[in-house]
Amino acid sequence: MEIKTTIIIPNYNGLSFMEPCFESLKEQTVRDFKVLVVDNGSTDGSVEWLKEHRVPSIFLKENTGFSGAVNTGIRAADTPYVLLLNNDTRVEPGFVAAMERAMDQSPKIFSVSSRMIQMYHPELLDDAGDMYSILGWAYQRGVGRSVNLYQKSCRVFSACAGAAIYRRAVFDEIGLFDELHFAYLEDIDVGWRAKLYGYDNVYCPDAAVYHVGSGTSGSRYNSFKVRLAARNCIYLNYKNMPGWQILLNAPFLLAGIFVKYLFFVKNGFGGDYVSGLKEGIRTRKQCRRVPGLLKRFGAELKVQFEMICGTGLYVYEFLRRQAAKRK
Repeated sequence: MEIKTTIIIPNYNGLSFMEPCFESLKEQTVRDFKVLVVDNGSTDGSVEWLKEHRVPSIFLKENTGFSGAVNTGIRAADTPYVLLLNNDTRVEPGFVAAMERAMDQSPKIFSVSSRMIQMYHPELLDDAGDMYSILGWAYQRGVGRSVNLYQKSCRVFSACAGAAIYRRAVFDEIGLFDELHFAYLEDIDVGWRAKLYGYDNVYCPDAAVYHVGSGTSGSRYNSFKVRLAARNCIYLNYKNMPGWQILLNAPFLLAGIFVKYLFFVKNGFGGDYVSGLKEGIRTRKQCRRVPGLLKRFGAELKVQFEMICGTGLYVYEFLRRQAAKRK
């Protein structure tokens, strides 16, 4: 029987997460899959643990970021599917089987996003597929809402690469994760690129995974994360939006930047946010833009419509979360 999937686990000083993650993989209903850890130059004993437990691994000498690590794993894989899994996760027994079934539905599916649940608040969702808005805000669909919601499969803007499966051959067509990103928004970028090439990203509610969140960076907001996310947002729009779309969305993107600036000033990260934006503008031409071809105009319009809908969904979910807090 052909092995369909290689599970690629990027690791950087994640020793404390290793055992529960691997124990959950041992309990999968489907056993015919490969596991490959790509270690990003860890110094916390991860390397020794992986060698001791004879886990197939690639040991990098330095931290190449999430993008560099998973790209190394994707290049090394020889299965039709590659499943990227953060080390700070614990998957349900039917996780791999559900992801493979979802991918098998159509050759036009590039990625499948799992049902991510908050590890320490299992009554709440962490992610039901990633979305993007005309304000230039990427967000986790369903985050903070009841785990009983989002029970139906649907198309999403992109898969959250913390627990997502990808069709490996499509990377040969659209390119791998952009290593300029290092970390943050690289999954939105590759999912957007796939859309422009005519592929779909879908959400699979049957593939459940519990996620700690910020297991490597250590917190939801910090200087490093705020700066990189701001820079990568510039890269994201510059690479994937043709000229007409940038002009059309410019007022909304600027409004989104202004609101985020005020938010980060309030939380003590205003300088980091501005620094990231400046770096993104200064270095944007290092990015490789998706070629603007006439045959892609339909896909570009579809993406524009999805971003408009994504803005509406963001507002709706925000209001619902606020209403739930008041109860």
